[in-house]
Amino acid sequence: MTEEPETRRPKKKPKVPRKVTRSSLENAALYYLERFATSVENMRRVLYRRVDKSARHHETDPEEGRALVDDLIRRYVASGLLDDRVYANAQAITMHRRGKSTRAIRAWLMQKAASGEAIDQALENLAEDAVDPDLAAAIRHARRRRLGPYRTRQADEKTRDKELASLARAGFSYGIARRVIDAKDINELEEDADTA
Repeated sequence: MTEEPETRRPKKKPKVPRKVTRSSLENAALYYLERFATSVENMRRVLYRRVDKSARHHETDPEEGRALVDDLIRRYVASGLLDDRVYANAQAITMHRRGKSTRAIRAWLMQKAASGEAIDQALENLAEDAVDPDLAAAIRHARRRRLGPYRTRQADEKTRDKELASLARAGFSYGIARRVIDAKDINELEEDADTA
């Protein structure tokens, strides 16, 4: 039996961060905004990380880079490129359509550093569109995962408990989870969501 020679790929050299300049930060910020919607504070975090990496590698003063970032952020907010209200609203609508609870939406937006005022306004806007946004989202969640009245086969008590737990992990209250899982008629449940 012959042994195969060990083949190793040469190690890649670590990527050297670019030295931070006003134009490099602007390019990075615009490129990031092309790909992702973001909050003001999240954009600041992204750019600060870039500044910190550059400062460590090039032994420059990170405070100068942070001042450039703060100036850039101020300009983007003034021009409307960054707006926490628009960001929070869009994300809340998208997540609600995917069947996320208002609790999960709030937690995610807080993690993305949207302002509390923008989060509150986005959730109020959801409440204006649907009388009970959590019930509507729970129905969407159940439909996507085939839970409760959307399941394709008969369920026993253990399955019911698992489905209730799934909705609880998604951030829905026990009352809403039970209402969705125990519903006998899909049309009646969806009418309840519209008139609740």
